[in-house]
Amino acid sequence: MTRSETTGGWRPCTSDRHQLAEGARWHDGSLWYVDLLRGGLYRWSGSFDGPAETVLSLGMPLGAVAPTAGPGGGWVVAAGDGIALCAPGGPPEWLARPARRADRAMRMNDGVCDPTGRFWAGSMETGAAPGAGALYRTDTDGSVHQVLDGLTVPNGPVFSADGRMMYLADSAHGTITRHVVDPATGELTGSEPFACLAAHEGRPDGMALDDRGDLWVALWGGGEVRRYGPDGSLRRSLPMPTPHPSSVAFGGGRMFVTTARHRLERPGPLAGAVLTRPTGVTARPSPPFGITDRQGDITALTPADKP
Repeated sequence: MTRSETTGGWRPCTSDRHQLAEGARWHDGSLWYVDLLRGGLYRWSGSFDGPAETVLSLGMPLGAVAPTAGPGGGWVVAAGDGIALCAPGGPPEWLARPARRADRAMRMNDGVCDPTGRFWAGSMETGAAPGAGALYRTDTDGSVHQVLDGLTVPNGPVFSADGRMMYLADSAHGTITRHVVDPATGELTGSEPFACLAAHEGRPDGMALDDRGDLWVALWGGGEVRRYGPDGSLRRSLPMPTPHPSSVAFGGGRMFVTTARHRLERPGPLAGAVLTRPTGVTARPSPPFGITDRQGDITALTPADKP
């Protein structure tokens, strides 16, 4: 390990250097993340030797995943131009392809499940055309609904523990918006600006909420992760040893930050690494996607359950 690889206490989880690592999530005692442009899903289980485990290779852009509840180890994915279910070793089973358009080249981007098991994911035009993107909600019956439009590069969202608050970034505009959510229906009932960053500060990318309700934001191009209080005040800035941090996660007594080599003319030795350091900050594991039965138990939604 060279001195540059331990800058600020950060170290790479694995030997991998990804083109665009994104979507870090802590689930089932492991870190899961994607390489968006390569279409891969990866798992890190605590070993600092060698590469991460490759879980999925979809052969199309993979913006985000969430585990499905119940046995089987499947995933709901925001991939290509749609939302799909993926069983281990099987092809995608499409629920909907809402980003498919004849007039634009579109793809899905970041996404996450809310505490009630709905999957939320954004779309964008591949060249980041202003206002071409949207935010979609996949309900636990497998139906997909557009809830916001006019977005450019949506990242996040992240949800409060009670599911009543959602934070959503539009990276192209440097903005983070806070939305009020009806947890019973998933409807958005209000919104307000939360943070606005100048271009020289970097662009808000992937985010995480800790157990105190503080929002952690990876600043793409800013080489920094910021911690904001619920009132929008800046509480902490963590310099990163590479310019493009892209998402944040917490678990197992560690903080994780994915990074990218994408659009770096001279990527350094840690560009594209998944970086980690010990921390006392805690956060809830990533919620699964699933349906709730009459007893209130969450079970998996399989392709056979699709409407």
